[in-house]
Amino acid sequence: GLFACPPAVAATAQTVTVDTAAGSSEVPAAPQSVVVFDPAAVDTISALGQPIAGLPAPLYLEGADELMESAETVGTLFEPDFEALAVMQPDLIVVGGRSSAQAEPLASIAPTIDMTIPAGDTVEAARANIAVFGRIFDKEDAAAELTETIDAKIETARTAVEGKGDALIILTNGGKISAYGSGSRFGWLHDALGLPEAHPGLTAEKHGQAISFEFLAETDPDWLIVIDRGAAIHADSEAAQATLDNPIVARTSAARNDRIVYLDAAPMYISGGGARSMIHTLDEMTAAFGDAASDS
Repeated sequence: GLFACPPAVAATAQTVTVDTAAGSSEVPAAPQSVVVFDPAAVDTISALGQPIAGLPAPLYLEGADELMESAETVGTLFEPDFEALAVMQPDLIVVGGRSSAQAEPLASIAPTIDMTIPAGDTVEAARANIAVFGRIFDKEDAAAELTETIDAKIETARTAVEGKGDALIILTNGGKISAYGSGSRFGWLHDALGLPEAHPGLTAEKHGQAISFEFLAETDPDWLIVIDRGAAIHADSEAAQATLDNPIVARTSAARNDRIVYLDAAPMYISGGGARSMIHTLDEMTAAFGDAASDS
């Protein structure tokens, strides 16, 4: 009986069981060499001060160049470089979102976890992922601090948007527009901040609900919150400002009252739910709404 305990203790010390998008998973504790294929996870892991050994390129992330300098390029978000990874032999691979389809093939190289952030639950999932990465990398204090920062930023933004009217969140893509409501990929701005929807009941599908300029005119939101997909992926497409520069939009109360908010697109579109991305967007919301007079 005396000798039964130590091996068991040793074994648990080397792995940690965490909740992932694909259920409970056992991963190495404090892995030295980590490869990350999900921009939101890259954002959160680097915010915790954990070095990342392998990254996809391009990354379209604020501060990506700095991260890429100290990391090896291991393919793209959609196509991992399996040969480079086999040579590298990382301790842990993290996928999510656009790269989650690669979880199974990558698992043949190293333990792989899918940390996809689901559309309707961005803030809760972001908090959960911060805690998971804190446990895996033995950075629980940094994780708790990061979560506190996000919670405080949410409170500040909630106060800023209160009583300032309703909003419509749109994504522009070249000349096309789609709208996003509560429960959708960008809907956490409504749900977490208590920001009223100008058009309740939008479909919560991944690419939003395609809308026309006439829809904008009829909805006539107090605020228009704009995410420019082209800017997020550095595409050579018409900019959001150009798309919205027309007489129909000009007549909306959002345009007349100078309440069109162009958010930095990448933190919402590319790394949505990443810790730094979320903090950045919350700061933008606070700045935009904080200066406005209330409607009452």
